[in-house]
Amino acid sequence: MMSFRLAAYAVTVEMDKVLLVLHAPTGSWTLPGGGVEHGEDPFETVTRELHEETGCHGVVEGLLGVDSRVIPASERLREGPEHHNVGVFYRVRLIDDVLQPASDEETGKCEWTDLEEVASRPRSSLVDIGLGLHGSEPVTGHVPPVRVGGLIRH
Repeated sequence: MMSFRLAAYAVTVEMDKVLLVLHAPTGSWTLPGGGVEHGEDPFETVTRELHEETGCHGVVEGLLGVDSRVIPASERLREGPEHHNVGVFYRVRLIDDVLQPASDEETGKCEWTDLEEVASRPRSSLVDIGLGLHGSEPVTGHVPPVRVGGLIRH
């Protein structure tokens, strides 16, 4: 049996900085975003999750692409079966910029990170996928798989 998750992520880049949130349980940085609720449109999910995790409101400026990956059970951070994640990545512009991180167990903090510093941070592969889509804007909306290892995690 394989688990499945559909999620939407905000790629917000301004003045050579990207907005990241800290996933507290793993200590990894990731993009604002999260699971699409039953009956919810991913377009609405991304701005809802952005607000929940950062306190900011945003406007979707475009669809960057979709990533589909299967994570083997042996590589999952949480115990469980093989997992299929489909991520929808949007370019999002903030309409307010006072960061107020969520006060829950999942999101530790949020901050603007220099693009040059991203590679030196422990992070989810979602960050590299989102920045890859942002930088190349492929016509097909597809980027090559991101290799997991070192500072990059599922």
